[in-house]
Amino acid sequence: MFIKQTFKRLLATSLAAGLISSQVTMPVFAESDDDEKKRHKNKTYNLSLMHTNDTHAHLDNVPKLVTAVKEVRAENPSTLLLNAGDVFSGTLYFNEFQGQADLEFMNLLDYDLMTFGNHEFDLGASPEGHQALAAFVKQANFPFVSSNVDFSKDPYLKELFEGYALRPKDGRIYSSVVKKVNGEYVGFIGLTTEETKDISSPGNVVFQNYIKEAKKEVKLLERFGINKIVAITHLGLDDNPAYDNDVELAKNVDGIDVIVGGHSHTQLNEPVVVSTDERGKKKDSTVIVQASQYGNYLGKLDVQFNKKGKVIGQAGKLIKVTDKAPDSEAAALLEKYSSKIEEIKKKPTGAVAEKALANPRLGQNGSEVSVRSNETELGNLITDGMLDKAKEFNPNVVMAFQNGGGIRAPIDQGEITYGEVLTTLPFGNTLATMKLTGSEIKTALEHSVSQAPKESGGFLHVSGMKFTYDSTKAAGERVVSMEVKAADGTLTPINLQQEYVIATNAFTAKGGDGYTVFKNAYEQGRVTDLGASDWENLRDYVAKLVNVNPQIEGRIVDLSK
Repeated sequence: MFIKQTFKRLLATSLAAGLISSQVTMPVFAESDDDEKKRHKNKTYNLSLMHTNDTHAHLDNVPKLVTAVKEVRAENPSTLLLNAGDVFSGTLYFNEFQGQADLEFMNLLDYDLMTFGNHEFDLGASPEGHQALAAFVKQANFPFVSSNVDFSKDPYLKELFEGYALRPKDGRIYSSVVKKVNGEYVGFIGLTTEETKDISSPGNVVFQNYIKEAKKEVKLLERFGINKIVAITHLGLDDNPAYDNDVELAKNVDGIDVIVGGHSHTQLNEPVVVSTDERGKKKDSTVIVQASQYGNYLGKLDVQFNKKGKVIGQAGKLIKVTDKAPDSEAAALLEKYSSKIEEIKKKPTGAVAEKALANPRLGQNGSEVSVRSNETELGNLITDGMLDKAKEFNPNVVMAFQNGGGIRAPIDQGEITYGEVLTTLPFGNTLATMKLTGSEIKTALEHSVSQAPKESGGFLHVSGMKFTYDSTKAAGERVVSMEVKAADGTLTPINLQQEYVIATNAFTAKGGDGYTVFKNAYEQGRVTDLGASDWENLRDYVAKLVNVNPQIEGRIVDLSK
């Protein structure tokens, strides 16, 4: 009776205070008085969650994900399945089906809740606006939770938002919801990064301050007697704090017990637990989880609460989806989509390579040049495309870097197809911008050529600059000169004290291939992930060129040769 009486008492005052939507109605509570008394006698409560994030339309492994989810539910049928956003954008599945292919599998998987990622708003600038997103929401067999997004000015989405809900409906959006799980009521809020306005195309959709809105929804849930609260977020674990991230959320908002996160594509093999607030003082624990990217892992979390709703124990892990056998029903369902994708791979980009663009390796067919130790025509083309795309988001970007290990295949002479571009850049890495001093750029370039003339996957191809080095010198002391190209094509020496904005892929930006200098910048909030997939950037760039004929330009020169 406690929650029922509390709701009746607070419904009117919460409506008057503007904390909830006028559309909220009194729910029908299923449990009897005896059930509630029995529930409150329990000393502890266990909540089990599965979670995914940043799948980005990578569907080839989804039959194996179905198997993994079924196995977890076989052990504990009450386990909830949550999605922390960025289902949209990244592969041909999205380009062709605009989320509907993903949705069919999400409905098959029987998700319980989802929040929005920044990429869900990628289509806002198109003539159709957010029509595809609205269709995705309407046809979902699960509700969406979004606490800091204002949909009121979007013609497609505003009618789908219903405020707070104790009995959420499928295909609708709520600022917070309550679900009954194993006899207890659990509250859920959803948060999307405010950076979406800069890195996506939200149109008239407005993103509000995550801490302010989270506090508002948590307060509302607590007023209704809810003492176990899960935030499903698309903020990034430790992303740019100038915008938002999960660690700062945990520190600044009391009452959130679990954060199921996305956006930073972080592979958290075990949960992060935050037990201090923004002032460094001890607080009730908040458990943070995130499951990498592309559906490669299924996150599983078990949280133990005491009778006051405080976290007293947790156990989390990532289940490697690729190790599972594919579910036969899902595999058959995928075929109708994958067969279409195979056809699309033959689709022309609209560009023609005037010559073959090799991707050489040392010793391969007698080659003395390698994509992992030398400037190549293909490397120049890719980095030029990165720089071109990054400038669309930020005109202050002056350089672009691409690790040679990420370039996987040549492009043949003649018509360039989608399939070729995808084969050349198969990892789906996103584009990121980064603020670096000239000194930090030098440190990065020293790392780039530290193994030369031997191969290194971290060898950087460059655009918007030139540099020279001497491979006979000691590693860390090899770079001789660095120049940045101005808009008029002139070159000027890079100032070690000056700050520059560069572009690279998110893998490298987060410290991949040993780039500690980039990792430090990322951890200090100097990196912005633009979310544009590398293969799409290259596709768009060659289509713009039409006739593709990159040259070796002396961008990277070993003076010892």
